[in-house]
Amino acid sequence: MSGKPASPASRRFARFNVPDPGGDYQALPDDGMCLSAFLVLRPSGHGGQVLLGRIDPAAPWAEVGGLSAERVARIGDRWMLPSSQLLVFESPAEAARRIVREQLGTSLHDLRGPAVFSEAYPRGTAGRVDPHWDLHFVFEGHWPEMTFPRSRMFRALGFVDIARTPRSEIARAQADILELVGLSPAP
Repeated sequence: MSGKPASPASRRFARFNVPDPGGDYQALPDDGMCLSAFLVLRPSGHGGQVLLGRIDPAAPWAEVGGLSAERVARIGDRWMLPSSQLLVFESPAEAARRIVREQLGTSLHDLRGPAVFSEAYPRGTAGRVDPHWDLHFVFEGHWPEMTFPRSRMFRALGFVDIARTPRSEIARAQADILELVGLSPAP
C-alpha cells in the first residue's frame, strides 16, 4: 500500500471486528496497528528545543510505555519523547495525562491537541501482506518556567535543540513525530 487511495472496488474501511459477523468488517492489519500518544514539550521562548529523554532500561517501560525489553534495547541510548501506546479503551487525552504523570512525575494543564497523524509502512515482517499501521496522537505544550524536568524513567532528561541533534541520535518513531510537527533533526 503506497498511501494512494484504493479504487472503490478494493476499499477496505477501517471498521474492525473479529470474527467478521457479516462481511463488512476487516480483520486487523496482519502486520499490526499501534495507537500511540506523544508529548512535544518546549521551554517558553525556545521553540527549537524539545523535552527528550534517554530511557533507563531498568525502569518499568513495559508497564508505563508499552515497550518490551527488546524494544528498549533497540532504542538504546537514543533520545525519546515522553510517549506511550494507548491502553485499550483509553482516550488519547487520558493517555497524555498518564504519560505526564507516570513518565514525568508531574501534571501539566496547557497541553494542546491532539494533532493526529497516520502512517502505514512495510516493516519487512515475513509473510505479512498488509503494512504496519500507526496512528499518532501528538500533544504539544510548554514546560513550566523555573522547574527542571526530572524522572525515574529516564537516565537523562532535558531540552534538546532538535536542529543540532543528528537524526541517528533520536529513536526512529520519535524523529518521525518531530518531523510531523515541523521540527527537523540534523542529518
